[in-house]
Amino acid sequence: MSDIDEILLNFSPSSLMALNAILAIVMFSVALDLKLSDFQRLVRAPKPMLTGLFSQFLVLPILTFGLVLLTQPRASIALGLILVAACPGGNISNFITHRAGGNAALSVSMTAFATVGAILLTPFNIAFWGSLYAPTREILKATQIDPLQMAITVCLMLILPLILGILLNSRRPVWAARLRKPMQNLSMLIFMAFIVLALAANWQFFLDYVQYVAVLVIIHNALALGGGYAMGTLAGLAPFDRRAVTIETGIQNSGLGLVLIFGFFGGLGGMAVVAAFWGIWHAISGIVLARIMSRTEAAR
Repeated sequence: MSDIDEILLNFSPSSLMALNAILAIVMFSVALDLKLSDFQRLVRAPKPMLTGLFSQFLVLPILTFGLVLLTQPRASIALGLILVAACPGGNISNFITHRAGGNAALSVSMTAFATVGAILLTPFNIAFWGSLYAPTREILKATQIDPLQMAITVCLMLILPLILGILLNSRRPVWAARLRKPMQNLSMLIFMAFIVLALAANWQFFLDYVQYVAVLVIIHNALALGGGYAMGTLAGLAPFDRRAVTIETGIQNSGLGLVLIFGFFGGLGGMAVVAAFWGIWHAISGIVLARIMSRTEAAR
């Protein structure tokens, strides 16, 4: 069996462009739920938002690095975990938070703020934490990531559609209301279909190596959810807000992770399997957690 650190997945430039476009559509559909007043309200009461961002961009990377040091996985797998942890919250977190009976407006706003923060924080976290573990440091040296180019990629794919969605919702609320549900449903269906097709093109490789990452990803995701819950509790958030912070920390934008892996790391096998399995597992764990949480009404 080939070394997972050396295998590159089958993913064409046109497929990468398609994934970029799909993620832009998904982000646009999320932004149709936002208005500038949502951001002003959060500025007046910033504690839940700041707790979520702290959990997302500091607590989760620290927990991830601890997991890497403890388990000592192969270099590409370790860097895949670090990269996923460096990404902002995933778009399905908003849907899952709503199903969990949590603060969905806070979840949408956290996704938006984390996405803006990701321009600087995602490249920084990948470079910083990846350089602290010797095997991943070697991959970073070999790939020579351009943080500016990565920031531009994140900006074009996530920030621009976010701004366009907010502007449309603010200036043409009737149009936004008509587009919101169909766009959200369509974008998620297209995204899931794309992941399935990408996996199908590399199915044998995925089957051969998923056992090496499955347990790590499940533990990693549990740490993310647990870290978010712990931060919400330590900050004294109401359960209504704590559910949003918990889910936002545990649902990562693995689609963005795949774009960065194929765009900057050449589709490195271990990284890609980690991000792909994250994309499957966090949806399962999030929906199960939402079902458990929804059994009791959250105090506000």
